[in-house]
Amino acid sequence: MNQTLDTLRALGRGDKAADRVVPPTGFTARLTLFAAGAMAFLAVFALALSLAAGRLASNWGDELARSSTVRISAPAGQMVAQTSAALRLLQQTPGVASARALSEAEQQALLAPWFGPELPVDQLPVPQLIEVQETAQGYDPAGLRLRLQAEVPGAVLDDHARWRRPLAQAAGRLTLLGWVSAGLIAAAVGAMVTLAANAALAANAQVIAVLRLVGATDNYIARAFVRRFTLRALIGAAAGTALGVVAVLLMPSGGETAGFLTGLGFQGWHWVMPALIPPLAGAVAFAATAVAARRVLGGLS
Repeated sequence: MNQTLDTLRALGRGDKAADRVVPPTGFTARLTLFAAGAMAFLAVFALALSLAAGRLASNWGDELARSSTVRISAPAGQMVAQTSAALRLLQQTPGVASARALSEAEQQALLAPWFGPELPVDQLPVPQLIEVQETAQGYDPAGLRLRLQAEVPGAVLDDHARWRRPLAQAAGRLTLLGWVSAGLIAAAVGAMVTLAANAALAANAQVIAVLRLVGATDNYIARAFVRRFTLRALIGAAAGTALGVVAVLLMPSGGETAGFLTGLGFQGWHWVMPALIPPLAGAVAFAATAVAARRVLGGLS
């Protein structure tokens, strides 16, 4: 614990003499910067995709939760009467804000993606659809189904529960996928920084031996490596995060009609999340380098 606190203090104030122990350039420096930057860039997109997909699923679920559909299948001579009876029943139902029968043009527009715009709705036995909007309190679907069954035999209520359930599950799983992706990215950063730290320590074995001869402790040497690699990871992650945010901002926006890809981005407080990526990358690099330095220095004793 004391060693960790000393390392954190050294990370903040710096030590020019200790910094000379770690080569400022070379393969390990480029590897650390590139790995941190690339992983931060991917982390921004993983978060943006996860949040956008979850937001889209939640919006669709909310829209479905506030609306229902009554489908009336009846002979042509009874369709108007059953539609009027269903509308009267719905208007008298507590929890129903409004109910209206869709026109032929609206029903034709709903069927056009599957059957084309020239579908003769008026000549086909197409059921009459009634759009139902709920109040905030909602209605009792079981009770409404029983009343419709008794008074309007050809009516079937669809409260969209079967559509809302998979959307809610999708939102939860996509959120989980985002956290799993973030964990995998953090693990990849840790692995790459560990490899780079091991390579730097092995390459400077002779320098480390000389430092020990002049009285430098392993903690002093480890702090130098931890500080340099943590700062490299912070710089690389900051650059990768900035590029990722710019790339997300350049994605097209669909406004209120945004789909999965056109709605990609951050909204509200979610913009804080990319700013957390560089500190997290630095923390991963700090822990990975500290462990690698202790193990390698112990092996060089």
